[in-house]
Amino acid sequence: MIEHTPKALDVWLTELHRKVKGRIAIALELKKGPVVYALQKYPFITVFPVYALSLARYRQAFSPSGAKDDPQDAEPALELMLRYPQKIKAIEPDNADIRLLQQLVEQRRQLVENKRRFVNLIINTLKQYYPQPLEWFSHRGSLLLCELIIRWPSLQQLKRARRDTIRNFLNAKGGRAVALTEQRVLSIDNAIPLTTDPSVIEANALMATALATQIKVVSEIIKTLTNESKRCLTHCLMRGCSNHFRAWGLVWAHECLLHLVITATGLIVLKKFKTTQVLHR
Repeated sequence: MIEHTPKALDVWLTELHRKVKGRIAIALELKKGPVVYALQKYPFITVFPVYALSLARYRQAFSPSGAKDDPQDAEPALELMLRYPQKIKAIEPDNADIRLLQQLVEQRRQLVENKRRFVNLIINTLKQYYPQPLEWFSHRGSLLLCELIIRWPSLQQLKRARRDTIRNFLNAKGGRAVALTEQRVLSIDNAIPLTTDPSVIEANALMATALATQIKVVSEIIKTLTNESKRCLTHCLMRGCSNHFRAWGLVWAHECLLHLVITATGLIVLKKFKTTQVLHR
């Protein structure tokens, strides 16, 4: 059994390579992840992804109970590779720019999901003691809403603030929200607390503040990843990597989707869409 450390893996692979004195094929039930990334740094190793479902069906023929066991699974994986070499294709790493873009897109997607989860949590938390902000802001994940919660985490604290202070706060970001400032200030004046129980207010205010802070941080990182992805994407296309994107099909599937249009003169135009797009030749 090999320890799950980079050093132990390196020692084992180096010793194995010294013994076989040639290339080594390794079958895995995955196409990406830390193990794949670790193996790909060795020039004498070729990684072959074996689909988990195919291996499970093959294993079922030898182990009707369906029990999984790593040492026993190695033999069916080897047999699959030897019997059906034309069906199991080796992982061929893309160039560094493409790999970077893939990582950026995947990490951004994960952060967008995390932000959605945080937004749902803050909505539920505010409903417990402070539902008014959900009426004042239609976009529950906006930075303005988060900053309001952080500064005034309860209605009681908000109502103690000076009206001019609240106006300046709401107008500071500018944009279309300024038109709603007076309506929001009037609503604050007329608002009645859902609860006056200090224990309910204090506990939920702490939770709402924490969630608002997380949403702000995640939003900034998403923005950074989006900008880095745009830069990397443009660089990839300038280097003639567009075939990789046609292989992916869906280039982007979130609010900052990049749709690529390459004109006859070779000019790259980046446009934003709010729906999923497919890249065509």
